[in-house]
Amino acid sequence: MEECIFCKIVKGEMPAEIVYQDEEVLAFKDINPEAPVHILVIPRLHFSALKELEDSHQELIGHIFMVIKKVAREQNVEESGYRVVLNCGPDSGQIVHHMHFHIIGGRPLGPGLANKKA
Repeated sequence: MEECIFCKIVKGEMPAEIVYQDEEVLAFKDINPEAPVHILVIPRLHFSALKELEDSHQELIGHIFMVIKKVAREQNVEESGYRVVLNCGPDSGQIVHHMHFHIIGGRPLGPGLANKKA
């Protein structure tokens, strides 16, 4: 965890353009945005991926989704639409191994991966 970039952001050891924070969650702008709005929402607690969550984390995950809703509204994409992405593991393209949700919007995104054939 000492080398985790997102843990360093949580501790204030690395800069980030923070758009929301509370005791449990931090949201900041992605440094390599894929759309006009590209915000990362992370728990302050370190989980490398979704597979590390336990039943006791249900309230935290619910809170994260309420933060996602709030940030989407504040970023003016609530009405036009946005995508929420959670990558889990190497085949998903997860680069930073601290569980994080992407809020992507501000332009038409198309149908996404669900309609592509393997």
